[in-house]
Amino acid sequence: MQAPPSFTEHVTFAAGTPVHHIEAGSGDILMLLHGSLCDYRYWRWQMPAFAGSYRVVAPSLPGCWPQAVDRTSATTTTPNAAASDMATPFSMVQHVQSVMDLCARLSPDRPVHMVGHSRGAQVALEAAQAMPERVGALVLADPGFAFTDEPPIVPVHRAIAERLGQAPLDEVLADFVDTVNGPGTWRQTVSWFKDMVRANAWTLLPQLADMGRCVDLDGLAQTLRGPVLLVGGELSPPRYGTRIDALMKALPQATRVVVPKAAHGMNLANARYFNETVLNFLRSA
Repeated sequence: MQAPPSFTEHVTFAAGTPVHHIEAGSGDILMLLHGSLCDYRYWRWQMPAFAGSYRVVAPSLPGCWPQAVDRTSATTTTPNAAASDMATPFSMVQHVQSVMDLCARLSPDRPVHMVGHSRGAQVALEAAQAMPERVGALVLADPGFAFTDEPPIVPVHRAIAERLGQAPLDEVLADFVDTVNGPGTWRQTVSWFKDMVRANAWTLLPQLADMGRCVDLDGLAQTLRGPVLLVGGELSPPRYGTRIDALMKALPQATRVVVPKAAHGMNLANARYFNETVLNFLRSA
């Protein structure tokens, strides 16, 4: 069995909150932004692969492990809270601001490349829109955000999140993981991933406050002037593909790739293909 990689953790105060992150390599910064129920451990197979070419920085977004929101702090932000409400450090507002500040502190003179997965793709995109001159290449893997021209929908996460504390934890988490990645995923998931998801379980509640936060496709190409890579999994649920379809139309500079034999967690299920694809894109950007 392959041993898990070991990295030194750093803590940087960014946008008023401590951000735990791991680093490896040297050169221009490549920042990896995880999605829901994850933390910097999600990138365990990307850190060593990318570190040969870049200074790779993988933060745990505020409110995630190792300082994850618990049941008490998670319930201070309700599904009806305003998007700017930062009673808990877990919010899209806080995450975007923290990423922007972290980029400024770690790379004040050079652009930062970003890879965002799932919810992390929205963090990366919003940060890139807010500071286009500070972001180089942008990689969005299975983005799940809604667009402003779409009718409102009830998020699939809501009913699942509201069962926290009412049903067995693993039952709730299995429901979430199977919903975003495909039926039966939780049952087949390795132990370290389940431990990570359990550690971030209560972040499901505060993220409900961000479900109405949409991306405006109009003018996106003018804001994002750098190269963009859109990555999907061959077996990912169809809704992620519809996000990529819309982004391809809005971003003429975007390139699209599909990771074979992989679903939503494509960087884990087919790490070699994912890593080679991202590195080739960055080298040609």
